[in-house]
Amino acid sequence: MRNGLLYGVLILIAASTVLPFVWMAFTSLHAPNAEPPTMANLFAPDRWHFENYTYVLTFRELPIWRFALNSVVVTSGVVLFQLTICSLAAFGFSRLQFRGRNAIFFLFLLTMMVPGQVLIVPLYLIVHRFGWLDTYWGLIIPYQYLNTAFGTFLLRQFFVTIPRSLDEAARLDGCGDLALFWHVILPSSRPALATVAAFAFIWTWTDFYWALLASSSTTMRPLEVGLSVFRDAYGVTRWPLQMTAAVIVLIPVVAVFLAMQRFFIRGVVTSGIKG
Repeated sequence: MRNGLLYGVLILIAASTVLPFVWMAFTSLHAPNAEPPTMANLFAPDRWHFENYTYVLTFRELPIWRFALNSVVVTSGVVLFQLTICSLAAFGFSRLQFRGRNAIFFLFLLTMMVPGQVLIVPLYLIVHRFGWLDTYWGLIIPYQYLNTAFGTFLLRQFFVTIPRSLDEAARLDGCGDLALFWHVILPSSRPALATVAAFAFIWTWTDFYWALLASSSTTMRPLEVGLSVFRDAYGVTRWPLQMTAAVIVLIPVVAVFLAMQRFFIRGVVTSGIKG
């Protein structure tokens, strides 16, 4: 009875989480001019309109492929920067001995308590002074300030679980700090690296606020910002088309999570063992 009650609660929680996505996916297949569906007709429209996806992807006033390219470039740049910066910082905090290491790491973690919205104005002013507004640099670089602390913490917690005997063996073979980092620590930390990459991808791909502020021209808008014009394209919200655009943005996120799920879960669980 206890297990049955537990699984019943878990099923209810899972259903409440999945239901909005189910509503979004099935709404995207209703007639473009239809009213928002109710539970009575959500799964039984007059006809399934798969052409909604073709319409959105070929919308003349919306260069969706340019938006997709921008999202790919920005997200790839953020993921690459995050993995580089976070892994090097985590290696320093977990393997290198220097005065005040723990105190600096504690101060570093305090930045996680600062909401990202507080940094938006100073980041915007800095990007403006550098002349990076409406450029890839302006869309990529500021994300490092918003997410680096979490990625560093996650990797540092994983790095301390790697046996020190591997370090000693590598140093006996003549490895320095960077060689130890490259040949021992990184190959042993693939689950944690995949977790940081997945978080960085999801945060960047679905971010709307900073992408809206840093991009002003149509040619530099990422998908999340570019597809938002559907809300005002017809004067009124055409919910099936709006949900179609939302599904298009969501598909890469779901695909990345499913592809990296095994590493994602393992990295999160293992990172909390020690530290």
